Amino acid sequence: MIPIFSHYVPGRLMFLACLEALVLLLAAYVGISLHFTEPGAALAGGLAAVPSKAVLFTAGMLIVISSMGLYQPDLWQNNAQAVGARLVAAFLLGFLVTGGVSYLVPSLRLGPDQLVGVLVLALTGSALVRTVFFKWSSLGLFKSRVLVLGTGSRVMRLADFAQRSPNHVIIGYISLQPSKHYIPLPHVLEIEPGESLLSVVQKHAIDEIVIAVRDRRGGGFPVQQLLDCRLKGVKVTELATFFEREHRQMLLESLNPSWMVLGDGFRQGLLRRGMKRLFDLSVSGALFLLALPVMLVTAVCIFLESGLPVLYRQERVGEGGRLFTLYKFRSMKNDAECDGTPRWAATDDDRATWVGRIIRKLRIDELPQIVNVLNGDMSFVGPRPERPYFVDQLAKQIPYYALRHSVKPGITGWAQVRYPYGASVDDAIEKLQYDLYYVKNHCLFLDLMILIDTVQVVLWGKGAR
Repeated sequence: MIPIFSHYVPGRLMFLACLEALVLLLAAYVGISLHFTEPGAALAGGLAAVPSKAVLFTAGMLIVISSMGLYQPDLWQNNAQAVGARLVAAFLLGFLVTGGVSYLVPSLRLGPDQLVGVLVLALTGSALVRTVFFKWSSLGLFKSRVLVLGTGSRVMRLADFAQRSPNHVIIGYISLQPSKHYIPLPHVLEIEPGESLLSVVQKHAIDEIVIAVRDRRGGGFPVQQLLDCRLKGVKVTELATFFEREHRQMLLESLNPSWMVLGDGFRQGLLRRGMKRLFDLSVSGALFLLALPVMLVTAVCIFLESGLPVLYRQERVGEGGRLFTLYKFRSMKNDAECDGTPRWAATDDDRATWVGRIIRKLRIDELPQIVNVLNGDMSFVGPRPERPYFVDQLAKQIPYYALRHSVKPGITGWAQVRYPYGASVDDAIEKLQYDLYYVKNHCLFLDLMILIDTVQVVLWGKGAR
């Protein structure tokens, strides 16, 4: 994992993006330049514009490819047909976007033959790069070898994630004290009498040691042996830090106040708040203008099907626990909660109207929240605001739940693009772990990554109900 402005990005995907950017740039340069070798092609000033056109095409295509979910960390799990379909869809969308920009900006204009030639070369090159990359990935060339100290309950979640992780493979677990093992015995490594931790590390070619032991008192914790391993170039990492880095979540079972107080992150400041507010106003204003026709059509459709009100107002908990009124397009019947008891939305909820099911699937029902962002009650990116009824319940059951209210809630967020719709306490725990990662590491770069990921969530209907 590579930290970029506090946000961890998988190194293998950064490598893939760099390779793909090089291929796209080369394809664009060759495709555009070939046009000037044709008889009668205008050379005056034309060749000089090739580099800038190639760079802009590459940057635009990388954004489109990313927005189609082709740089997702779990991409290796998809089959070749699924990846290929998304790649073709990305280039078709890229064709439309590039063609539109070319038409609107004469200085960047590409002829139809140039555009088709560039896209064919770029698609072919991208497909070849991804084929080779996934072949290497399947061989485990990008995985680090990890040894875990501890076999208690804290490692259960880590063991579950490790089975499908593309970044590391856990070679084994070492128990420092006689205790109940929460993982299968075949995965527990026994240290022979007189054998040191360093010898075990060298025997299994370990790259990193993860400390998952809660009690480190009583002389049983091998501080000197860990130092020996560290001096030999082996990373030694706390479980909470490892989980945050590799899975971009905060593992609730491993959190403690001292780690959060003394560690990095949880930064707040006037400059950071000012930049985020400027970002919110810019993105929300642009989206409001673009989405206005869609919002007007939606309002008319809701009115024709089930009458007024078109908008649904609901009290939510915002930054600092303050209450505010959230606006959404009404997607359910007027008597959806006639018994007065709040309920989570369910899959194929029978309270939803026909128009409501469509706008919820496409996330159009969320668009009126742009007004909340412009008012300053919400940010464009942040933890989703929850209703006071559920906040009171969840805060009693889930530790650190109130920390998600230390920043403004958002229309979209890290939990929304990483996890399906939540409709239970277990889902709330899972989403909180993503929200805490965002609260700890939020920055403009992470907000941009979430915006791009939101596009693919909407396009592929991920988690919609």
